[in-house]
Amino acid sequence: MVFSSLFFLYLFLPLNLIFYRFAPSIKAKNITMLVFSLIFYAWGEPIYVLLLVGMTAADYFLALKIDECEPRSKKAKRLLSLAVFVDLSMLGIFKYGSFILSNTKALTGFPSTVPSVALPIGISFYTFQLISYMADVYRKDVKAQKSFYMLLLYVSMFHQCIAGPIVRYKDVSAQLENRTVTFGDISDGIWRFSFGLAKKAILANACGSVADNLLASKTVGTMPALSLWVGVFAFSLQIYLDFSAYSDMAIGMGRMIGIHYNENFDYPYISRSVSEFWRRWHISLGSFFRDYVYIPLGGNRGTKVRTVLNLLAVWALTGLWHGASWNFVLWGLYFFIFICLEKLFLSKPLEKNTHLSHIYLCFVVFFGWVLFKFTSLSEIGLALKGMFGLNSNGFINFESGAIIKSNIFVLLFSALVSTPVAKRAGEVIQFTFINRKWAKILYSAGRIALPLILFLLSTAALIGDSYNPFLYFRF
Repeated sequence: MVFSSLFFLYLFLPLNLIFYRFAPSIKAKNITMLVFSLIFYAWGEPIYVLLLVGMTAADYFLALKIDECEPRSKKAKRLLSLAVFVDLSMLGIFKYGSFILSNTKALTGFPSTVPSVALPIGISFYTFQLISYMADVYRKDVKAQKSFYMLLLYVSMFHQCIAGPIVRYKDVSAQLENRTVTFGDISDGIWRFSFGLAKKAILANACGSVADNLLASKTVGTMPALSLWVGVFAFSLQIYLDFSAYSDMAIGMGRMIGIHYNENFDYPYISRSVSEFWRRWHISLGSFFRDYVYIPLGGNRGTKVRTVLNLLAVWALTGLWHGASWNFVLWGLYFFIFICLEKLFLSKPLEKNTHLSHIYLCFVVFFGWVLFKFTSLSEIGLALKGMFGLNSNGFINFESGAIIKSNIFVLLFSALVSTPVAKRAGEVIQFTFINRKWAKILYSAGRIALPLILFLLSTAALIGDSYNPFLYFRF
């Protein structure tokens, strides 16, 4: 089940909100959310609910034991290590098992047959949430949760369990125990959810369709150069709009029930360096690796060599987190190189030349998406060569030209939505005219009408289009 399915929009979510509204106490509301969350997660693959519950149970008991220990004692450290080992083992088996065995077979011939293991959706997200919870209990940043069902609710909350953002227990623990919902929360939540839904159903799906047509694996070696450039451009818009839309909808649904999730995207394409880009893109993942990997390894407190090694560990893990394939490792190392160059040599030149620095960032990220899009290294090579006409592929042909012409305005509008231009224009208009009575009336009417219009347009787009993937479900 995905947020942009008609079943979710017109049955699952309304029923959830109705049952939640009439639950008589905060405990009843939390149980309602837990039941709906487990149903949501089990919808496509019921057996993997047992994995989710089992990992949560193991960490629940280990966290209680850690909580009884002296701060950062040897016993607490052993218990934390055990918890992290269990969590990463499950992630390794289900996400990386086949990848490891296939590489072993290629090198040694063993095993003769590589078993195919289905990837539990969202396993990377809830594994990292559990690890952050255990680390924070170990650090005494939070108390261990005494109620198992409350910890399971935190881990499995359907708003963010499947594709993030990665929510830290210490950020929401108080809200899980006690929360209130104001009219402003509901209004903001509906607006945010509707905006995210429109980004997904209308724009991300359209960009994805263009990208898939222009970057099809079977034809990537023969596609004209312009088609490849436009295809990668469309993919860069799709992946941002798709993932940020999921975060928008998760944040919006949280607001509807009084839970405030942190922002996960901050218009990353307006960045002027790779370092800034990754402070704005998938913020919850970047902060996780910073706080639970980079800083514990020493961060930038040691020598330059040590700092580079710490960054190498972070970016190798970042690449692997996104998928069990060598292209993702290459993608992570690609950004590692630019992060290092910026830290060692490029930071001052980039600060002085703001326009050139933005162009630099756009090109670095653009070619990074080529590595991300194609899982085959040979396809990556063909795509990169083809973008510069080195496959004897020409500049444009009739078929790809027709695709580009029919979608050019969608791509341009999607690019505009990927910047804060519209948001800032709205803020200027609001602060300029907000004290005028007619402006207040129009603003209030817009807060009611726009979410409804976006919801109806999204519904129409979903009814008329069977193309509706969520890219980050595979991570």
